[in-house]
Amino acid sequence: MKFMKLGTRPDSFYSEAATRTVLSDVPGNIVICIDNVSYLLHKFQLLPKCGLLQHLCPELGDSNIATIELHDVPGGAEAFELCAKFCYGMTINISAHNLVPALCAAKFLRMTEAVEKGNLVLKLEAFLHSCILVGWKDSIVTLQSTVKLPEWSENLGIVRKCIDSIVEKILTPHSKVSWSYTYTRPGYTKKNSQSVPKDWWTEDLSDLDIELFRCIILAVRSTYILPPQLIGEALHVYACRWLPDTANVKPSETKITKSKEDLEKNRQILEKIVGMIPSDRGSVSVGFFLRLLNIANYLTVSSTTKTELIRRSSLQFEEAKVSDLLFPSQSTSNTHFYDVDSVVAVLECLRALWRRQYSGAAENSHFLRYIRKVGKLVDSYLRVVVMDINMPVSKVIQLVEALPDIARPNHDDLYKAINMYLKEHPDLSKADKKRLCRILDCQKLSSEVRAHAVKNERLPLRTVVQVLFFDQEQAAITSDNHGKLKPDIDNGVEKEARDRTGFSEISERDGHRTRRTDVKLLPAAEKEMKDDRSEFDVKSVKSSRTREMSREIKSLSKSESKKMVPKGSRSDHGGEQRQVKR
Repeated sequence: MKFMKLGTRPDSFYSEAATRTVLSDVPGNIVICIDNVSYLLHKFQLLPKCGLLQHLCPELGDSNIATIELHDVPGGAEAFELCAKFCYGMTINISAHNLVPALCAAKFLRMTEAVEKGNLVLKLEAFLHSCILVGWKDSIVTLQSTVKLPEWSENLGIVRKCIDSIVEKILTPHSKVSWSYTYTRPGYTKKNSQSVPKDWWTEDLSDLDIELFRCIILAVRSTYILPPQLIGEALHVYACRWLPDTANVKPSETKITKSKEDLEKNRQILEKIVGMIPSDRGSVSVGFFLRLLNIANYLTVSSTTKTELIRRSSLQFEEAKVSDLLFPSQSTSNTHFYDVDSVVAVLECLRALWRRQYSGAAENSHFLRYIRKVGKLVDSYLRVVVMDINMPVSKVIQLVEALPDIARPNHDDLYKAINMYLKEHPDLSKADKKRLCRILDCQKLSSEVRAHAVKNERLPLRTVVQVLFFDQEQAAITSDNHGKLKPDIDNGVEKEARDRTGFSEISERDGHRTRRTDVKLLPAAEKEMKDDRSEFDVKSVKSSRTREMSREIKSLSKSESKKMVPKGSRSDHGGEQRQVKR
């Protein structure tokens, strides 16, 4: 950082009671009051250099003490004292930190060349142009100091000159950057690096107030020289610097420590950052969009900002990782930890967006790759959020149904997520279990998963019957006669009943199915049946379960011919046909 030293005499200002004065053999003859601070000084030192004081106190030789009140002095008493010391020839040091208030105060006091040659305004302006604007960090610091004197700085052209200087340096090819800059990214060291990073300017720029930062970003964007990704990186660095980190905390833990002023400031910063993000796809990562969306929920920003974040997130959602989605819920009414609502909102926007843009999305190869990648991502996300013991079943169903059917060519991952949810929520009601498992499509389960499902005691009975039905149907299709055989209801029920109670174990080898019965498990199985129907004996329970399963399979068998909706009548995105909900 560069300094300018003016004057040679030692600083002899001191305070006496409530008055600032100068150590001198000559008594003071002018009192200047500024912001409740009184200065007892000398006319013959001040008036020759200050045009304003000459106008207010024309009698230089008058020995009487004159009192002048100066209102709205830019920079206040501190800046005035700096100018007064210059008039006395005392040593003052000017830097990027105090140049702006000193220059504004000198202009206010009319310390120009018209009053006296070599006056303060000329010297300060020369320092601004020859030193401050030449340097990178000095330009940043000077520009930031204009925040306290916005009108004066704007009228004197200081803001525009600093912005132009900063933009010029940002647009300089990074190979020609010779000035010092701040760059503290993990893993980066200037000693080991042979070249200047392309985003070398982003950290220093984040020191600026949001309005000044916005002016520079818009100026840089208007040149179309830097790629959108660099603009996005600058926005990312600024957001990390000024916006709250909501990744690991609940709103009740953070809003207590935030004042209304801080929240409002953060709200304005977020909304301005969103407005500055380039429209180019990939200018920022989807993880950044999702983080901003979570912060937006925390700060309760405008619905327009939230809608834009949801829309932009949906356009790049397939690029996300599971870790990008794991933000805490910012709603104080939610008992669950993860912000599932935001993910659902993005998925619903994605679904609506593609429905509008693709009339035959099912046949569009790009869309299929895109939506199926999203489907795998969501199923992986599900396997994490279902571990939350407070996650309601309705949220899980919302997540699954937010995507079209074509997003999941198979339901193996979905089955695993549902199974994990049932395991973590053992007290789930039968009705909720049925609601949850109704979203499973048994036809999209692999043979290994179907074999597991048949023996899965966590699943509701109807789901097991569906799995068994389609398992038998698959076996019938692959049989030698390739005919559509009606499953043996009684045998199928007895077989499933043995599987459900743990009487036997099914295995396949070389296309043949074998069964091993475990007699040791019979008492436990009978006890389970007795718990379900305590008023009946074990045989009655088995008979009742058999009749119930028979009814289920007969119902499924009758509706088999209607399980597919006629082509063209119902399809998602003009594509895959839906199965009738069973």
